Amino acid sequence: MSSLTPTGANLPAQRQSSGRRVLVSSVSSDSHTWNLVFLQLLLEEMGHEVVNIGACVPDELLISECRRHNPDMVVVSSVNGHGFLDGRRMIGRLRDEADLADLPVVIGGKLGIRGGEGGGYGAELMAAGFTAVFEDGEGVADFRRYLESPKPVAIVGGAAA
Repeated sequence: MSSLTPTGANLPAQRQSSGRRVLVSSVSSDSHTWNLVFLQLLLEEMGHEVVNIGACVPDELLISECRRHNPDMVVVSSVNGHGFLDGRRMIGRLRDEADLADLPVVIGGKLGIRGGEGGGYGAELMAAGFTAVFEDGEGVADFRRYLESPKPVAIVGGAAA
């Protein structure tokens, strides 16, 4: 093993830290990657093990990677403004899988294309099956608090539900 390879990096079934194993992804239409890199670094800084499966992730790939890596949580990020549409479809597909139905899945970022006006996607995304929703413009403080909680409560658009 080279000195640049993290210990246990090729052992997805074995926990590498005391934090959660978090799978980071985008929605299928979102090709942005810096948001995913930021999330990965933030989560690792907080002590979590991160599997970043990248941008433009089809629903089927997300499902198979959840089974492969057995994460404690999935974090979905969207920057292109289609997080609401793609996320709603994606969470429905994931919740249809009996073995993944209870997996905590959160979504955040730019969820719609209306900018600051309109918004309000949180309640509908929660009803569709997301565990928490973090809408654009709220910063990372609510997300950090959510992750730091031993038993996270549902968050909709920055407010605890």
